[in-house]
Amino acid sequence: MSDLPTLAVQQPPAPGKAWLEKAKKSRVTLICLILLTLLISIQSMAMGAFELDPWVVLKSLFGLGEETARTVIMNIRLPRIAAALVTGWSLGLSGLLMQTLLKNPLSSPFTLGISQGAAFGASFAIIFLNAGQLGSAALFTETQAVLFLHGFYSITVCACLGGFLAAGTILALAGLKNLSPQSLILAGVALSSLFLSGTILLQYFGTEAEIATAVFWTFGDVARSSWAETALVAAVTLLSSFYLFRRGWDLNALLAGDETALSLGVNVKTLRFTGMLLASAMAALATAFNGTIAFLGLLAPHIARMLLGPDHRFLLPCSCIMGGLLLLLADTFGRLAIGSGALPVGVLTSFLGAPLFLWLLIMGGKS
Repeated sequence: MSDLPTLAVQQPPAPGKAWLEKAKKSRVTLICLILLTLLISIQSMAMGAFELDPWVVLKSLFGLGEETARTVIMNIRLPRIAAALVTGWSLGLSGLLMQTLLKNPLSSPFTLGISQGAAFGASFAIIFLNAGQLGSAALFTETQAVLFLHGFYSITVCACLGGFLAAGTILALAGLKNLSPQSLILAGVALSSLFLSGTILLQYFGTEAEIATAVFWTFGDVARSSWAETALVAAVTLLSSFYLFRRGWDLNALLAGDETALSLGVNVKTLRFTGMLLASAMAALATAFNGTIAFLGLLAPHIARMLLGPDHRFLLPCSCIMGGLLLLLADTFGRLAIGSGALPVGVLTSFLGAPLFLWLLIMGGKS
């Protein structure tokens, strides 16, 4: 019996000198990106209609300085910046996962229809479940508070279900029908059109107030996120990140093909299902609380790939940081350009993402 061969799960190979040198440079790049994000965050809190010195911002964050500055920082600007960083982190990680698991550089929550599915679910909750009837009132009676919490969770649950429905359809087409990566993008375009048509149909049956609320939800804007909503997105994204960072080598093996990954001991079906489930949850929650932020999940992973290469052990954190940084820059520019913060951040990400999307289509056609 001892002479019989045994099957063992392959372990990652020992790193060579070249990889160690590259890993050192990648870590330095990640540290620089984190520091850059912190500096831009502080500068963003200092900029606006009420100009502040960065040093005043730092003192306000520690509860020091004038009361007016602390109020502006802690109650207005800090929640918005935190929402931008967390939402960008969530969408950047979600986009990278979809690109890797579906082996398609054009995959993202927006191009696959997951964002539109989540928006459809949120619109359904607002119009047919009356979840958005109270809006964001400053003071609640006991009855209003119960109704508001009901609406809060109804929109979140329905948005997640809409995102999961779109993601499940994509996975079913990829697994059962064995569609090519290009066909999956076409399927995503079809799903986007379907959910968009469904959203318009829902609005046809809504009242003026419900339609206005539903349309407002579809705008990509991080200004309306509360601390509770940002904390919920952060918790889901943090748990997903912890799981995925431990699967970095498995994701690298998946790049070589399903057969190669299987031969290295990777459970491809479980990895793909779990990864798409987490990506859908992150994208659905980000859309439910912040609206449709187009192309950020496509843009952030590609920039991270250009900086650090395809190794997911460094690409995963870089995509998270890059997503937060890009959304923070877009929100800051939109806030300063308008003055009142009325310019939806989703408009700016569309302007950035659309040219990249076209460029990837052109390059894909040439290859």
